[in-house]
Amino acid sequence: MNNKKTNNNQLLMTLLKGRTFIVLVLLVIFFTIVKGTTFLSASTLTMVAKHVALYGILALGMTFVIITGGIDLSVGSVVGLVGMLAGGMIQEGITLKFAGVTLYFSVPVIIITMLVVGCIIGAVNGLIVTKLGVAPFIATLGTMYICRGFANLRSNGATFSDIKGYDGLGNTGFKILGSNIAGIPTGVYIFAVLAIISVIILKKLPFGWYVLAVGGNEKSARLSGIKADKIKIIVYMISGFCAAWVGMINTAQLSAAHPASGDGWEMNAIAATVLGGTSMSGGSGTIIGTVVGAFVIGVINDGMTMCGVSEFWQKVIRGLVIILAVVIDQTQRNLQAKMALQARNENK
Repeated sequence: MNNKKTNNNQLLMTLLKGRTFIVLVLLVIFFTIVKGTTFLSASTLTMVAKHVALYGILALGMTFVIITGGIDLSVGSVVGLVGMLAGGMIQEGITLKFAGVTLYFSVPVIIITMLVVGCIIGAVNGLIVTKLGVAPFIATLGTMYICRGFANLRSNGATFSDIKGYDGLGNTGFKILGSNIAGIPTGVYIFAVLAIISVIILKKLPFGWYVLAVGGNEKSARLSGIKADKIKIIVYMISGFCAAWVGMINTAQLSAAHPASGDGWEMNAIAATVLGGTSMSGGSGTIIGTVVGAFVIGVINDGMTMCGVSEFWQKVIRGLVIILAVVIDQTQRNLQAKMALQARNENK
């Protein structure tokens, strides 16, 4: 009887661990049945890939933050702010009023500058959380509004349209971030590279072990000599770095920048991360799981849009997905604890 119960628990655990991939397969089957070959057409798959890359890159940074027990609600606003700053640098340059000149920069310089901006915003989040002792939810909620406000202030709420640069100013080429290479969106390549780097960081480098240790038990991590505050600041910088990439890719894909870009995308990032198995209580998570989670969110969003589901109902469904993911994660943790206890009792 005990062996049968143990086998059932092990089967359930296997299903729970592979839940994200199972859901992804079921979603693809469902939307293929509903929409037929249209859902599997090249144009649809390219559209889904674009969105998956955007949500996925955000989710990579969010994974590091959530593993430490934090949250970053500012990433969607960082997307909008970076888009506006990059668009403004290309279209209008930077005017030095005291010198009466306007400076224009090459695309590589703009990209590096935007990544630095993302890292600085992340560092500010980290410092507020660690040095001022503000809860991550409140700290990043505040920076979310600040970044969105600055995005609107950059152009008084107006849109930078037809962003392509000028040959005579040497600032063309930004659109490469939003184009296709060999039929695959550039964002997908960037997502793949960042995902591989994230796997290496989390699984192969000491920093990744420190991130897991801080999230698992911060007090023990500190007693072990790990500089928990430094680790937290860095993970928020990683999140800001990823958000900056998304801001630039999204702007390049649209050839336009709007202050409201990225609004609500933090929820997609959180959903992808939690669906991928990262625990909201911290201490565990995988990059591969997050990547699959991003595919699930992308397929759900685009699939519902193709089926004509109202945007309002889409928000309801995304909220339910997040709640369900957290419930399943808690179920998995409880089952793991139960199985560990049974194993100890059997070994006595």
